[in-house]
Amino acid sequence: MCGVTLEARQRIGSLLGLQDQLDRASIMSIASHHPKQAERLQALYSYEILDTDREKAFDDVAKLAAEICGTAISVINLIDAERQWFKAEVGLGVRETPLETSICSHVILGQDFVEIEDTVLDARMQDNPLCCGDPGLRFYAGALLKSDDGLPIGTLCVLDWQPRQLSALQRDAIRVLAKQVMAQLDLRRSLRTAETLRKEVDHRVKNSLQTLSSFAGIQARSSKSVEAKQAFEHMHQRIQTVAMLHEQLYKTDAGSHVDLGRYVENVANFLRGVAPDNVVIETEIEHLLVGSEQASSVGLILNEFAANSFKHAFPDERKGVMRFALAKKPDGLIEIKCADDGVGMRINGHAAASGLGFKIKMAACQRLGCELTMEDAKPGVIARFEFEPGMAG
Repeated sequence: MCGVTLEARQRIGSLLGLQDQLDRASIMSIASHHPKQAERLQALYSYEILDTDREKAFDDVAKLAAEICGTAISVINLIDAERQWFKAEVGLGVRETPLETSICSHVILGQDFVEIEDTVLDARMQDNPLCCGDPGLRFYAGALLKSDDGLPIGTLCVLDWQPRQLSALQRDAIRVLAKQVMAQLDLRRSLRTAETLRKEVDHRVKNSLQTLSSFAGIQARSSKSVEAKQAFEHMHQRIQTVAMLHEQLYKTDAGSHVDLGRYVENVANFLRGVAPDNVVIETEIEHLLVGSEQASSVGLILNEFAANSFKHAFPDERKGVMRFALAKKPDGLIEIKCADDGVGMRINGHAAASGLGFKIKMAACQRLGCELTMEDAKPGVIARFEFEPGMAG
């Protein structure tokens, strides 16, 4: 691999920094704007990548390109309106240069891959000071970085101080690495879009729940009928529970894939804050990925179990333990156990197949595609259910 001498670096720096070189723009072969320049720039800006810090993922691509091709310089180059900016570079020591001296600004007008074996023999580069200087950039090869709409936003390119020719394998490698750069950019943009949407949905859900909670609270306080007051108080509590579960789900993960173990721990932490002083809540978890809708259903079941235990399992301030455990079985199903060591099924009301709490649990089980079984543990009770993990939201 050709090394980069201090003299060469100084030569590049002087050429890029001298205004009299830029004044030559009137006689240099400056690239025309892309036919879809406005759309191209819009595509570039949609990635929000310009002027960001260096990142190892991109630095590694530039380094690998230089090593594969045996060149002194390698650049991930993004072509802005009046400059070219380098997300990653090897052998240059600068992050941007003006378009007047840009080789890539010519390249984005043409084919997906361009190789210039000797730049001084190319009509577009014959008066480019970076190519005509001593030392000058005599070799260039680059693959376009194209948006999903097919618009060129830049290049992955390699350059050298002497004329040369790449092998077919080296050309293919540059093309593949360019696609990897775009895969990184596309992924980051998609994640950013998803996060923005998630925040908007979260905001709307919170506002809706807050409105409903306020309405139920006002009605509970103003109702003259004891039955109506109790009904609105119960509604208020349920809405607060749903709001809590939504908040814990939002905190657990960004996106549709949720770490169920972390989510269960978050729910348990919330329940510890509202549990009677005589009840201890323990967890035994594994970190398993599931869809966000599945996690939400699990949270509802756990909350209903806890609400019943708090109300019925530990009368007269009896001390006790409630435990949530989840594990992945050999057959791939996720098993969740909710247990308490309270007074048992005949007294604590867990087995009652009526009321809103029971309907909530059954609806959650239906969404999970599972059945909820109850066992008399003597002491206490165990609720058990299992389901197949999925990645859908």
